[in-house]
Amino acid sequence: MSTTDWILVAVEGLVVIGFIALGVRTGGVGLGLWGGVGTLVLVFGFGLDPGEPPVDAMLIIIAVISAAAAMEAAGGVDYMVLIASKALRARPGALNFAAPYVSYVLTILTGTSNTFYSIVPVINEVARANKMRPERPLASSTVANALGITSSPVAAAMATILPLVEVYDYDLVDVLLITIPASVIGIFVMCLFMSRHGTDLEDDPEYQRRLAAGEVEPPAEAGEIELKPYAKRSVAIFLLGVLAIVVFGLFEAIRPTVAAEGGGVEPISVTPLIQMFMLTAAALIVILCHVRAAEIPGMAIFRSGMVAMIALFGIAWMADTFIANNEDAITDALGSMAENWPFTIAIAIFLVAALTTSQSAATRTIVPLGLALGIGAGYMIAFWIAVVGVLFLPANGTQIAAAESDTTGTTSLGKRVIDHSFQLPLQIVWIVTALVGVLIVWLFFGGHTPAPPAPAPTPTTP
Repeated sequence: MSTTDWILVAVEGLVVIGFIALGVRTGGVGLGLWGGVGTLVLVFGFGLDPGEPPVDAMLIIIAVISAAAAMEAAGGVDYMVLIASKALRARPGALNFAAPYVSYVLTILTGTSNTFYSIVPVINEVARANKMRPERPLASSTVANALGITSSPVAAAMATILPLVEVYDYDLVDVLLITIPASVIGIFVMCLFMSRHGTDLEDDPEYQRRLAAGEVEPPAEAGEIELKPYAKRSVAIFLLGVLAIVVFGLFEAIRPTVAAEGGGVEPISVTPLIQMFMLTAAALIVILCHVRAAEIPGMAIFRSGMVAMIALFGIAWMADTFIANNEDAITDALGSMAENWPFTIAIAIFLVAALTTSQSAATRTIVPLGLALGIGAGYMIAFWIAVVGVLFLPANGTQIAAAESDTTGTTSLGKRVIDHSFQLPLQIVWIVTALVGVLIVWLFFGGHTPAPPAPAPTPTTP
C-alpha cells in the first residue's frame, strides 16, 4: 500500500473513533444513531461498501429480553433477587466472584457469548438489591464471558485454532488444559481487583445525582419484596430455556440438521436455537404464569434491552464497514509488528481482535504468523487468549447491554472511547491469563514445539 492509502485508512479509522466518542457522550440510543451517521459518512464520503449489520446478535437480544421481560412481569426477577440476597447476607461480596464464573461457564457450554444477555438483568438487580456497585460484577462478568470463548470446545474460534496447532501434536484436550486453568486464575485475579474498584454505590456521585433527580428508584430491601403468585414458575421456565440452550450447544448430535454449503447436512448452529428457545420461554411464561403480553414492552428489562439493540446496530455496522474494507491493511500492519518483535505476538492478537471485533479473525490471521516465526504452539495457545481484545472498544453487544441495564450509571461506556468500565478488568484478565498460560506450558508441556510431520517422500522411478 502507498503512503496515501495508509493515510486514507488512518483518516477512516479516526472517523470511526470520533463517531463512537460522539455516541458514547450522547449515551443510550444515541450510540446507535451516531453509529448510523458514521456509516453514512464512510459510504458516501469515502466510497466504502456498507458492512454487514449484526443481525444475528440483534435478534438474539430481542428474543432474550422478551423472555427476561416476561419473567420480570411475572415477578421472576424479584424472586431471583430475593434468593440471591439471602445467600449474599452471609457473603456480601460473593456476587463479584460468582457472577463472572457463571458467565464464563455459560460461554464454555454454548460456544457463544450471546447467552450472557440472559443473566445481565439478574446480575444488575441482585447488585442493586444488596446496595452493591453494579459495575463490579457486570464489568467482570462481561469480560469473563468473552474469555470463555477460548475455553469452549464448541466455539468458532476454537475450531479455527485447532487445525493450526494439531500439526504440532496439540489436540483439543491440550488446548483446554492450557486455557481453562489459566482463565480460572485470571478471572479470580480480575475479581479481586474489581471487588474493590470504584466507590461504593451509596457514595457514587452519579448514582446520587440520579436518585435526587428521580431518574432511578432506590432499590427495595430484600425483605420488602412481595412475590407475585407465579414468580417461581416463571424463573423455572426461563432457566429451563437457558438449560436447553446449554445442552443443545454442548451436544451437536441432538441438534436438528440443515443443508451444508458444500453439500450434505450439518447440525444447526447455536444462534437460531437461542432465539427459538428464548421466544418459546417467553410464550410459555405468558401462558402458564398469566402474564399479559401487553405488559412485556413496559418492563425495565425490555426497555434497556431495546436501547442496547439499537446501539449495537449502529456502532457494529459502522465498525464492520471500516474493517471489511480495510482488513488486509490492518492485519498486514500488525503482522509486521509481530514479525519484527516476536514477543509482541500476543499484543498483535489483542489488537487485531479489537479492530476486527472477531476472535476467529484474529486467530486466523495472527496465530499462523506466530507459528511461522517459530513460536512454540503451546505458547501460541497461551498468547491466543488475547482474542478477548474484542472488548477493547465499547462496540460489543455484551458491553452495551451491561451498560444499559445498569440504571445507577456506575457501568459506563466511557467518555473518551477507551475509558469504559470494561477496560480495567479486560487488561487485568488477558495479561494475567496469558502469563499463567505461558507458565503452564513451560511447566507441563516442556515449552517445546515438535516439528510438523515431514511430507511423505515422492516415489522415484527406477
